[in-house]
Amino acid sequence: MAVVRDENAYEDLLGQWSDLESGLGVILGSPATTQQFAYRVVQYDRWMQGLLQRDPDVGLYLLFQLASNSPVGYSASHALVCAVLCHMVGTELKLPPAERNSLVHAALTMNVAMTALQDQLATQTERPSQAQQDAIRAHPIKGAMMLANLGVSDDAWLEIVSSHHDDAVDRNTGDETHRTLLLTRILKVVDRYAAMISPRASRTGRSAIESARSVMARATAGVDEIGQALVRSVGLCPPGTYVRLENDELAVVVRRSEKANEPFVVIIGKASGEFHTVPRLHATGHAPPKIRSALPSMAVRTPLNHFYLLQLGSQALSLA
Repeated sequence: MAVVRDENAYEDLLGQWSDLESGLGVILGSPATTQQFAYRVVQYDRWMQGLLQRDPDVGLYLLFQLASNSPVGYSASHALVCAVLCHMVGTELKLPPAERNSLVHAALTMNVAMTALQDQLATQTERPSQAQQDAIRAHPIKGAMMLANLGVSDDAWLEIVSSHHDDAVDRNTGDETHRTLLLTRILKVVDRYAAMISPRASRTGRSAIESARSVMARATAGVDEIGQALVRSVGLCPPGTYVRLENDELAVVVRRSEKANEPFVVIIGKASGEFHTVPRLHATGHAPPKIRSALPSMAVRTPLNHFYLLQLGSQALSLA
């Protein structure tokens, strides 16, 4: 499991996640000119699963760092984060493979009808114009129609995309015979969570704990199970997010633990605000200080040596 055993291995893994995100951005930005669009989506899904299997914690760390550091290319970044989270929630809820596939493929392509607009909105400081609001409202149905025209024949995939902003999906909690409703609810929860945690030009991203609590607060009876599964699968503070400890030290989460609120962190900053010259691994579940609060990604502007931090994090495997 030592995927960050040396700097070359780290650079390779970071490069693969970046290439996956870039490749996804290309097909989402030009779906009409993408040969075998549906097959390419399936290929990217397999690539994503392969990277996660190498080390899910490192994958989450790199993913949240990639997603949170810049709003440029937001649409592809958001799609990839949502796909990873849907995959992990689906695993936690023990979804059958066919349902998991429909869900993840929908996550990758749910905004295909507004890729350029989504990137523009991420860097736009003013409120969306009327034309932009109309495009936002129309994109789920338009996206499903585009996907069907591009050769997608999976009805569940198409239905999830067409309904992923439909509030009626949350109200129909009694109809569990219709499994696509559950899948659409999962994507809605994940979509909200990932959007809140990511920065835009008009606002900084929320902290991981704020985002999780907001998703839980909005949950109806049928959706709170999904929010709980999300927290169980990635943690209350996922790898790659920043936290403030009870003694005011600053830390970055590097690995999950058995308990969602007790991850392994690397302490990078002193209570005084200075950064440690030698960061150190700390198991929040084994000894104080515990986590007092989560921080939005924009709270830490200093460049970090992520390879070194992940190497420290790999020592947690012998402590878990």
